[in-house]
Amino acid sequence: MTPLFPNRLGRAIAMLAVLLPLAAGAPSQAAAKKPVGELRCGWLQNPSPGNWWLFDNAGEWTVGMQGGYQARGLDNVPDLTERNWVVTNGGSYGYGCVCLRVETDAKARRITRIHSVTQKPLKVCRADRKLPKP
Repeated sequence: MTPLFPNRLGRAIAMLAVLLPLAAGAPSQAAAKKPVGELRCGWLQNPSPGNWWLFDNAGEWTVGMQGGYQARGLDNVPDLTERNWVVTNGGSYGYGCVCLRVETDAKARRITRIHSVTQKPLKVCRADRKLPKP
């Protein structure tokens, strides 16, 4: 019996003919992993226990209030007080510059879920003229 593809080049061409259309039609993994939520950057303020607000170029967002509302994921916020944090109320209470990947309730002006937090140098927020002063 004679092989359908008598040499390696023939087999390689046949494999490409099968795989190329599959690869062209399939979305890449990078395209499939679209970030969840929206990115909001600005001043994250924690002036006292349980109280958190984000001030970005769209205004004030409630993240948490002592004894009341707390955004999901707030307990996963890393310790931001190590550096690039301004202490304003004793202990570690104060504010810093961050970018949050979040879900929001625009009508209530609330952050409803925090997916990730990236702390930025204070100079990033200080240089943004669209942000209110902390």
